[in-house]
Amino acid sequence: MKPKPTRILDLVANVLVATIVAWIGTRLAYDTFPPISVFAGASLYPVAVLEVLLAFVIRARVGDDQIGDGRHQLHPITVARAVALAKASVQVGSVAGGIWLGFLLWVFPQRGALRAAAADSPGAIVGMLAGAALVAAALWLEYCCRAPEDPSNDVATT
Repeated sequence: MKPKPTRILDLVANVLVATIVAWIGTRLAYDTFPPISVFAGASLYPVAVLEVLLAFVIRARVGDDQIGDGRHQLHPITVARAVALAKASVQVGSVAGGIWLGFLLWVFPQRGALRAAAADSPGAIVGMLAGAALVAAALWLEYCCRAPEDPSNDVATT
């Protein structure tokens, strides 16, 4: 069975649910949170970069018809694993981005009244953008792993 492309509606649902849960959790327990550094959400950036690089490699191999089990070809199982990585990463990125957004929606308006909220805002922004970057990279990887259309299925016109 061929995997279906990720639906944007599913990603929006992930973001919305994660945002609401994080906003409620932050509202109830912010005073128990440790300080949020700029590096807290940045861990997703290297994963996003690696997925973009992998996407370009796979796209080039697919375009050059270099997918197969030959010595200098990219094995189809490797491409299938890349699709699985993309599918998982798009879920992680959307949930992480939603969590950071929910945190930011509570912290950002409080930054004038709470010094800690002002200090935590940049870290939340970095985290939210990292989640969005991972989603974008994963969607690009998923797109690049698609099998090309079979030209033999085209009807010849004369």
